Formats: sequence, C-alpha cells, structure tokens
Amino acid sequence: MKNYYKSFTPYLFLIPAGVILIVFFFVPFFETLTLSFKSYGSDIYSPEWTGFNNYIKLINAPIFWKTLINTFVYLVGVVPALVILPLIIAIVVNRKLVGINIFRTAIYIPVVVSIVVAGIAWKWVYADNGILNYFLTFIGLNKMGWLTDPDFAIFSIMFVTVWKGLGYYMVVYLAYLTTVPKDLWEAAEIDGANTLQKHLAVTVPYMMPAITFVTVMSSISAMKVFVEIYVMTQGGPLNSSKTIVYYIYQRAFENLDLGYASSAGVVLLVIIMIISILNIKFLEKGKYPTM
Repeated sequence: MKNYYKSFTPYLFLIPAGVILIVFFFVPFFETLTLSFKSYGSDIYSPEWTGFNNYIKLINAPIFWKTLINTFVYLVGVVPALVILPLIIAIVVNRKLVGINIFRTAIYIPVVVSIVVAGIAWKWVYADNGILNYFLTFIGLNKMGWLTDPDFAIFSIMFVTVWKGLGYYMVVYLAYLTTVPKDLWEAAEIDGANTLQKHLAVTVPYMMPAITFVTVMSSISAMKVFVEIYVMTQGGPLNSSKTIVYYIYQRAFENLDLGYASSAGVVLLVIIMIISILNIKFLEKGKYPTM
C-alpha cells in the first residue's frame, strides 16, 4: 500500500498545472474549434452551423495567404537574430569587467518597458520627421518611409521586436553559461583553440537546451506578434505588415466574424505546434540516448 501511494504522489503535484492547462488552454481551444464551424454572418447571437465553410473561405482568401507569408517573413527575420545575438551578448558580458553590470542593465531595460510604450516611441523615431530621417538628411541622404513604405514597414517592426527581446534571451543564456564547466574551456585552450573555436566547440554544444528553448519561444512570439503592429502600422501600408494574428483580430473584433476568425486561429495553432515540434526534434536530435 505504501508503494502504491508513493507511485501516485508525483501525479498529485501535476494536478495544479493540469487544472491551469484545462481551464486556460483546452477549454478555450475546443470552444474556438467549435466556433470555427459556425457562421455569425446572419445573427451574432444565433450562429449557424456551416461545417468546413470557414476553412474553405480561408483557403480561398488572398489576404489570408498574404498575412501568412508576412508572418513567415517575420519568423525568418526575427528568430535567427533573437537566437544568435543574445548568445553573443551573453558571452561578452559573462566576464568580470569594469562597468559590466551597467552594460547588462542597459541591455535589459527594453524588456521591462511596456511594448505599447516602446511601440509609440519607435513610431516617433520612424516618423517622417523623426530622428532617423533627421540623421539621413544630415548626411545628405533622402528620407525613408520606415513605416509608410510597403518595402520597409515590416522590417522596421522586426527591428523593434529584436530590440525588445535581446535582454530577455540574454538573461536566459547567462543563466545557462554559469553552468558550463570551466574545465572544458581550459581543455579547449590547451588544445590550441582560439576564442571563437572555444565557444563553437564547447559553449554552443553545451548550451543546446537553452538554444532550443530560445528558438521555440522566439518562434512562438514571432508567429503571434500583434501589439507592435497594432501600435505602429495597424497592418499597413497595403497590408504589407499585417500578420495572421492581426488579421484574426480584425475579423473577430472589427468585422465580428467570429467563426472565420476562429478557423484562422485554429490554423495558426496547428502551424505553431508543427514549428515547435520541428525545432525541438532537430535541435535536440541525438541529445538523449534511444532505448
């Protein structure tokens, strides 16, 4: 009997997390899945069951594919920067140098700044008469439409996302860097490795769990980016910076087409799950022994 209770004890600790998952993930997910099969076109209070019509409309909507492409462009542009740059910064600041704590704090400050405040501030920076265009005209170049040119808008917002996330992921890497055995670095130095070779041969392989975590989390964040776009461009100009989450918001809360928005939300969830699984599968490949 004692062994029975002992084997059952770990599951008791999982109950709180399980309740939170059920209430805040599974219940909303199945509710969204149900809504995706309904149409709110005729009466928002009495939706009509339409089966897969919302998904068919979604596939045939050019704007959906446009937002999906924009989302993947955002993913490809933001994730590598948020994986590599914070790692480099973490390695640089993981030293006992004069004033290094001030530098760490300066890098981390954007993390604690509200994304709404950051978005408004960067919108001023990117303005036609903002500081960036002032410096361009000062050195004799033409002004640029950082948020008004369809070729630049989404990339300008990407920069804000990277700027905002550098400090957070730097701290994640710093926490893991403290666990890297110094003996490994010393052994690499004895073998004649320079600084770059030492980090490529020792630091990066040892920190793969942290790199995997950062890759997965930054991928999810990039796929569901919303606030920066809402504050800075509202998806414009000409839908050039509109991502799938902003598109879902528009259809759900501006057009009140909850069924169509729910179907787009389900598609987004499936895409995020696939990307997360692929990230974990390839980045963690060969780390654990197979039975």
